Amino acid sequence: MQAEGSPAPAPAVASAVNDGRKVEIVANDTMKFSIVEIHAKPGERLSVTLVNKGLTPKFSMGHNWILIKPEVNVDAFLATAAESPTTEYVPAASRGQILASTKLLGPGEQDTATFAAPATAGQYPFLCSYPGHAQVGMRGVLIVD
Repeated sequence: MQAEGSPAPAPAVASAVNDGRKVEIVANDTMKFSIVEIHAKPGERLSVTLVNKGLTPKFSMGHNWILIKPEVNVDAFLATAAESPTTEYVPAASRGQILASTKLLGPGEQDTATFAAPATAGQYPFLCSYPGHAQVGMRGVLIVD
């Protein structure tokens, strides 16, 4: 129970603490992730850092990294994301479908999402939700085994 007047705990979507196994993924203007498959043990802590090494400005070529639940309809998620520029293409209504994410990055920026891999073995999709990017291949999978 939280004490009266104390701030609410931050959501566990992403953390500034990089205390998990480090995984660096590079994104650039080719709209591909440098890593499309990550393996983890159930519950393993990961610190996934997305680095945007592209040169195109964020407003026309931003990149993010979003890990979603396996039952999520990816096409529906991406359609909703494309209509959410004010929340950096992360739809507020879809937050419950997201397991971890970075912020939307411009050239030379990076962000880290630190989280525990799901406890249940399976394949968990990750993608860039900037319009059109996942559709041309900016996606991958976290394999928990």
